[in-house]
Amino acid sequence: MSVFNFKKGIPYILMLLPLLLIFVTFYILPLIYSFFYSFTDWSNYSQETTFIGLENYQKVIEDKILLLGIKNSLIYAVVNVLLQNLIALPIAVILNSKLKFRNGFRAIFFSPAVLSVLVVGFLWSYILSSSDYGLLNNFLGFFGVEPINFLGNEKTALGVIILTQVWQWFGWAMVIYLANLQSISQDLYEAAEIDGCTKLQTFWYITVPQLAPAIKINLVTGMISGLKVFDIVVSLTKGGPGYSTETILTLMFSKFSEGNLGYAASFGMVFLVVSLLLSLVLLRLFKVWEGKLN
Repeated sequence: MSVFNFKKGIPYILMLLPLLLIFVTFYILPLIYSFFYSFTDWSNYSQETTFIGLENYQKVIEDKILLLGIKNSLIYAVVNVLLQNLIALPIAVILNSKLKFRNGFRAIFFSPAVLSVLVVGFLWSYILSSSDYGLLNNFLGFFGVEPINFLGNEKTALGVIILTQVWQWFGWAMVIYLANLQSISQDLYEAAEIDGCTKLQTFWYITVPQLAPAIKINLVTGMISGLKVFDIVVSLTKGGPGYSTETILTLMFSKFSEGNLGYAASFGMVFLVVSLLLSLVLLRLFKVWEGKLN
């Protein structure tokens, strides 16, 4: 870079410095410290911190509850993302047509996404409660159905949590699909109509391939967000009943609360590795798919 160009770029560099400082302070440094302390016995019960090598990671591998947390996180992420997109994509296609009041429907479907996850959790805990004030059980009672403990049953609790988040976030995915749909050239649809393609063929061979960028964004970001699930679990079940809705982050939080800081840091590193591996697999699959489309 010449001296002239460097001087010209100084204002832009100065504008980036605050953001870079925040990123390093709140993301890079905590990551480095967490990685270091994951190899120690750092806790609130000892004034000295000693290096213990891979002992924390060995405990993590042998911890059946953690393995259950990883399983629950993966189930939540996969099922949640699939349901969100299976609902959001057809709704986006419908609302991209010349439908009356389509802007109103878009606002209605997107509105839950602007709410706090904790607010949504407390709202659904009220709706799903098995006590006298539970709205859903009161409604079912009119039809003679006995109260159902949706959040207190190990077989249903995780599924109910997933459904609340599908309700909250499918509108977000819908908006991303809508943005992509509006960028697709109408010439493609006109050519398909001239060739005599059915609506299903047009959707499958034109709309879906053209939506590859939106599908990629929704699936990858949705999977990562799904693995980070924490707020909704805390507000609805606090990880119960038993450990049936525990996730990696709720377990990590509990370890930090117990004062086992080094062990909790190793939880965080495991979460990071699982997230990276899953993201790499998804990106690889999308690269193969996009290669076939081209």
